[in-house]
Order: sequence, then C-alpha cells, then structure tokens
Amino acid sequence: MADLRTLARKLKCSLLHRGTLPLAILILVFFWMVYLQPKVLSPIRKDVLVVTPWLAPIVWEGTFNIDILNEQFRLQNTTIGLTVFAIKKYVVFLKLFLETAEQHFMVGHQVTYYVFTDRPADVPQVPLGAGRRLVVLTVHSHTRWQDVSMHRMDTISRFSEQRFLREVDYLVCADVDMKFRDHVGVEILASLFGTLHPGFFQNSREDFTYERRPQSQAYIAWGEGDFYYMGAFFGGSVAEVLRLTKACHEAMVADKANGIEAVWHDESHLNKYLLYHKPTKVLSPEYLWDQQLLGWPAVMKKLRFVAVPKNHEAIRNP
Repeated sequence: MADLRTLARKLKCSLLHRGTLPLAILILVFFWMVYLQPKVLSPIRKDVLVVTPWLAPIVWEGTFNIDILNEQFRLQNTTIGLTVFAIKKYVVFLKLFLETAEQHFMVGHQVTYYVFTDRPADVPQVPLGAGRRLVVLTVHSHTRWQDVSMHRMDTISRFSEQRFLREVDYLVCADVDMKFRDHVGVEILASLFGTLHPGFFQNSREDFTYERRPQSQAYIAWGEGDFYYMGAFFGGSVAEVLRLTKACHEAMVADKANGIEAVWHDESHLNKYLLYHKPTKVLSPEYLWDQQLLGWPAVMKKLRFVAVPKNHEAIRNP
C-alpha cells in the first residue's frame, strides 16, 4: 500500500504541474483509483470463513481496504459513539481503555465516549484528539456483578432513546477491562454487528454455552445456532442497538418474573437475539481476544482489542 501511495503522490504532483486536471477530478483519482484491483479468483484469505450463509461479511485482516472505507464514511460525516461501563472497581481500567482507544479506535473520525459510572469523580482526564469528546453519565451500581452486567442492556436502551439517536450514527458497546492493541476502525460498522467469542470460534454448536433451559427467554435448542457471540463487543446503528438492547432487557425482566436467570446473563440473551435477528456483519476474534489464555495462533494476523490481565474475583467483589 505504501508503494501505491508513493505513486499517487507522484501522479498528483505531475498533474498539478501540467495543470491538466481540475482539483475535483484530481481528488477522485488520488483517493479512488490508486489501489490494488480486487481479484475475483484470488481471495486474500483462504484459511477462514469470510462470509456467513446469510451473506454478512466476517471481518478478518486482509478482507478490507481501510483507505477506501475511511473515505466512504468521511463522505457521510459519520459519528460513532463508544459506550463503556466503569462501575465500582472497574473504573481502574478506564484510563488504559481510553488511552489505547485514542491510539487505535476510529482514528480520524468523530467519536463520543459515553462512560457510564457510579464514580464520576474517578474518571481520568485523558487528552482527546480533534473531533473526539468524553461524556460521563452517572448511573447506580448493583451489589452483584451479574446485575451490573445485565443492567447494561436497559441503560443502553434508555439512553439510546433519550439522546444517542440524536447525537451519533453508530454505537459500539464494549467492556472496560480491555485495551485496544491495534487498528479498530470503520470496517466494523454495519446496521448490526456481533463478535465471535474467542473461546468458541473453532467449535461446533454443540459446544456453545447457550442457555439450554426452555424456561428461559434466552433458550436455544440443541441443533440450533450459527456462532457464539461475546457480549463484550457488539454494536450497529443506534436504531438497531436500541432494538437489540430493549429486546434483551425485556427478556431478562420476563426471566426474573419467572424466577430464572440465564446461564451467561446478558450474553445469553444477546446470542438468542442474534440467532433470530442476523447481524449484518460479524467480527472475527481479532476484535476480542485474550492472549494470556489463548496465546497467538497463526490464524490471528492481528490482535486488535484484547483483555487486560486481572484477578476476576478481586475486581468483582466489594
């Protein structure tokens, strides 16, 4: 790609010197014509599935040209919201999360960080780039970490209706005890996207830890299911995220009324929703990885969004 950019710069200088092209045409030539031609019979990735049976792309390194995508989304003046919950002790992860997001998340685009926390005074001051802002939204905590996790759906749903629909085009919903390690950009954006769980992307559906009890609204029968999605990274247009989070919250309310709690809480309900409302884009485990647990297999060309090592019991308990 570097050689193509060098060629583009030489072409630009030559045309300007000759005065043979209007500026508008020159910009089109520079941005849209100088990149490698896609080869229909020579796919870049032959080692992984790159499209689902319902024709949604699965995003891996090598399957997209970020320069083309950046221009497409800049032409639309796209705005992205990134929601994160820094509740109780989890606020300690926020500084690294934001600092690495500034380095790798949607660089060059308009971003609003929506930080939900019960400790607004502990939110760190992190320098932000142009067109990027941080909004602190104070919320109540809950005694059990499971309740904190499940109430995310309700909170995102309510704030989507109250303000996100008016403020941003897309929402990305992420866990805070993570860090951005490499590029995460507009290639992930779609009407609705989910991320393959790093622990199950090679497994058969019989191994997935779906909710298997028919009494739960999250129930998925044996023999059903496409993938197992992780609740730590999902998103889409604000309207679609609103539909997802509202449906998941209502399902959890129904479960509570029936005295049952899904095995993996909000993640179980997320998987049920995405089974019957297919995502229009699926992110590979490059976008959600735990190197400490899983190493770095050859199929993973990049590790983009990774878990921060931690003592789960210590951080979850008061």
